[in-house]
Amino acid sequence: MISDSTAAGRGTLQRRFSALKLKAARLDPTIKGILWTLCAGALFAVLNASLRTLTLQIDPFQVQFLRYFVGMWIMLALVFRAGLGAGLAASRPHSVAGHFTRGAAHTVGLILWFTALPKIALADMTAIGFTGPLFIMMGAYLFFKEPMHWERWLAALIGFAGVMVVVGPKLAASGGYYTLIMLASAPAFAASFLLTKALTRVDTPQNIVLWQSISVSILSLPMALLHWTHPTAFQWLILLLTGCLGSLGHYCLTRSFQVADISATQSVKFLDLVWSAAIGWLLFGDSPSQSTILGGTIICASTIWIARRESNRASLATSASREAARAAERSGPG
Repeated sequence: MISDSTAAGRGTLQRRFSALKLKAARLDPTIKGILWTLCAGALFAVLNASLRTLTLQIDPFQVQFLRYFVGMWIMLALVFRAGLGAGLAASRPHSVAGHFTRGAAHTVGLILWFTALPKIALADMTAIGFTGPLFIMMGAYLFFKEPMHWERWLAALIGFAGVMVVVGPKLAASGGYYTLIMLASAPAFAASFLLTKALTRVDTPQNIVLWQSISVSILSLPMALLHWTHPTAFQWLILLLTGCLGSLGHYCLTRSFQVADISATQSVKFLDLVWSAAIGWLLFGDSPSQSTILGGTIICASTIWIARRESNRASLATSASREAARAAERSGPG
């Protein structure tokens, strides 16, 4: 009797999952991209909190290397789970040079980011990183010729104004030097993400995340060896967590780049400030300042507005294409 009820329960869950998967498949690509970006943001918020915990105990550059080194082995285990031959075929990149170029850009951003990470509150660090979408949107327009509707620019500028509300008071405080270092990492990360967008045209998201872990691990090793210490068992456990979170987060982000215009999803990243502020308060006692709360409110308003505009734009485009198809059917074959 228990076995029958268990089987029935599993059947119900499978049917619900299949129905949810079918609904997700019908979503507009831009909405899919936004959802993938939201998932990535939540994962990165937890990842950043874990990394900040580690950098207070271990040299930041060693943490940088180990986070990607652990992530590399996690990705290798996933790629080769189907066997050696299938794994080798699945992991073969279209361009090794392209992946290492992306890895070099990402490593430069990480060096700057990890230098400032132990000195800056989690919410403020996330807010400073939101200057990146502006560089990404401009790069997407210049290099990929993605359409830049006025709503996307306005949402990005409103979100950036919210970031400035958060960051402004910090620039005049004692942590201003590290704030500028964190700001300098934004263009490097933007270059990395633009290269990721280019790689999605020739490689799978899984392969891109794998080669990011490989390239960043190799390029980060020299600086990690300068002040190497042996992590404790608990620190290894956190590193394993960061490897899982980072790999999954970058997979979600790469999927968003694959299914939608990169510029359409960037304003949604401003919502990451909410996750980071909540986690920073819970783990580190970083009480959000009034400027952080005000800036976060502006950012959330921008995010909700652009999501609704993109959804309405997608609905209008779908309706127009259906109407055009009906008109073509009514007109008949010339």
